[in-house]
Amino acid sequence: MESNRFTLGIVEKNLAGGALLSGEQRTLLERLLHGDPRALARAISLVENDAPQAAAILSACFPHTGGALRIGITGAPGAGKSTLVDRLARQFLAAERKVGVVAVDPTSPFTGGAILGDRIRFQERHNDPDFYARSMATRGSLGGLALATADVALLIEASGKDVLLIETVGVGQDEIEIARLADITLVVLVPGMGDDVQSLKAGVMEIADIFVVNKSDRDGADRVEQEIRALQSLAQVHGDWTPPVVRTIATTGEGIERLAASIAEMETWLRCENRLADRRAEHWQRRLDAMVRAELMRRARRNGLSEEELRRHAARIASGGEDPWQLVSQLAKEVLKEK
Repeated sequence: MESNRFTLGIVEKNLAGGALLSGEQRTLLERLLHGDPRALARAISLVENDAPQAAAILSACFPHTGGALRIGITGAPGAGKSTLVDRLARQFLAAERKVGVVAVDPTSPFTGGAILGDRIRFQERHNDPDFYARSMATRGSLGGLALATADVALLIEASGKDVLLIETVGVGQDEIEIARLADITLVVLVPGMGDDVQSLKAGVMEIADIFVVNKSDRDGADRVEQEIRALQSLAQVHGDWTPPVVRTIATTGEGIERLAASIAEMETWLRCENRLADRRAEHWQRRLDAMVRAELMRRARRNGLSEEELRRHAARIASGGEDPWQLVSQLAKEVLKEK
């Protein structure tokens, strides 16, 4: 796949909704698709801020995607996910793969931005053309991911990266959203932190393609692994793939090669019998549903449905003065311009 090659003809052919990009925006796309990190950063900012040209940029980049492996890393706060991501990035770079990282951080209650910002630990690879990292704020979204995470991952892939590491914020059991974006999902557990397997709900257990017992030099690592294996009957969605349990000590790099080998093994399994295509089709089915809902809300707001008006409707419904089902039907007709 030649994801970093670019022609203006492809861009013009794939613009969303017939939108036209300015000469400056086409230049931005050309630079992005040739791997320019500054252009990529600018495009990501446009998408995160839901700029008017964001959909056209994403549409133009879409033909340059589909070949990268997306690896989600999720788990409770303090499990060492960021250090694990750093070690995995080094491992893939050493194997001559081009790596992109999307790290979703908690939102600052004061600035609205990511509390950690761009990860300091990635600064040593700041000038590496084969590596790009972006921190994102959740901005209040649930599920451990920012709303624009999937779009940001698409842009990073279009810039030429063939492995994407997507780290969730670490909010616990709502993190099943990562399974709707990643090809392979790692669930990271740590002994002795109160997040033992018995305390996890089936949803979190079922999304794991690979279990990682990090900080495995701590007491209790054996018990965590035993509990995982005892509960693996929950993971019915994996067919004949049994999620392996890999012990790591991310701070020293111990176990990272074994983890990379498990990822490679699963990648091979996914690419057989059309499994990867089926998994991505399920992802797009869910994503299209979310995209349609988001577009309907955009149109509703363009047609005058403001937050203030929604609050007024909500107050009338709460007091029994308005029927929510009739209201929603009427709003939908207005958005779709039905008679």
